[in-house]
Amino acid sequence: MDMTNQEYNKYVSAKAKPSPIWKDMVWAFLVGGAICMAGQGLMELYQSWGLDKEDAGTWVSITLIFVASLLTGLGVFDDIAKRAGAGTLVPITGFSNAMVSPALEFKSEGFVTGTGSKLFTVAGPVLAYGISASVVYGIILWIMQLF
Repeated sequence: MDMTNQEYNKYVSAKAKPSPIWKDMVWAFLVGGAICMAGQGLMELYQSWGLDKEDAGTWVSITLIFVASLLTGLGVFDDIAKRAGAGTLVPITGFSNAMVSPALEFKSEGFVTGTGSKLFTVAGPVLAYGISASVVYGIILWIMQLF
């Protein structure tokens, strides 16, 4: 079946459902906001236990990563993400999910070649670009301080 680009675009447009963008944005806002509120609540809780702000922030990150990883392993996080979309991706929970999902998917291939290698499918580029960007920004800051 040969189609031109215009025919294909017309075919896809006829088959595609319209996106409920406003509903999706509200869900993303509410779920992302709820995650951030939970993080703030944890921050207040940890500070009330006597931790300083920096240590409490570290424990908030650890807690959110743990909970998102656990929910990913139980299959709950994906159900939340289907409805909330970017609301679950933007906070640190999205990165946790992106790390755990490939590891779970490829665990049948073994610990090293499956879980170990697929764990860094997402983290590898994030770390490489993050480290590279921090070096570039550091050089720019150093040059700016010279003048």
